[in-house]
Amino acid sequence: ICYACAWHSCQRTPKCRGMFPNAQTLETMTWIPGPYPGVELAILERNPENGGVTVLRKFHSGITVPAHSHPAADEWVCVISGEWVEDDQTYGPGSILQSPRGVRHGPHHARTEVLSLTRFNGPLTVAP
Repeated sequence: ICYACAWHSCQRTPKCRGMFPNAQTLETMTWIPGPYPGVELAILERNPENGGVTVLRKFHSGITVPAHSHPAADEWVCVISGEWVEDDQTYGPGSILQSPRGVRHGPHHARTEVLSLTRFNGPLTVAP
């Protein structure tokens, strides 16, 4: 059985697009400017019901994102690569962080280039 299309005799025909029909690489993704210089976003998913987004975020090495809040969404972060520092605490690969809607956090300093998978359960807005 093909676990992608559930056919018992799948021959990977055009009807079966495979288990991951939307596979990309970091190099082929569309990156857009983030809310601060030195931050780029690749939007992976948008929720039309609540305006939430799942993004890959790339922080360029050496940048500092000032303290801020997200007034319209809770934020969950999983650091994939790199290191960022906040309040003398270093977060690296595997760090999972959560910031409730409206709670001020930061500044974040990217010690190296940082790649994170980040989920907002409402519109991605930023307030100082």
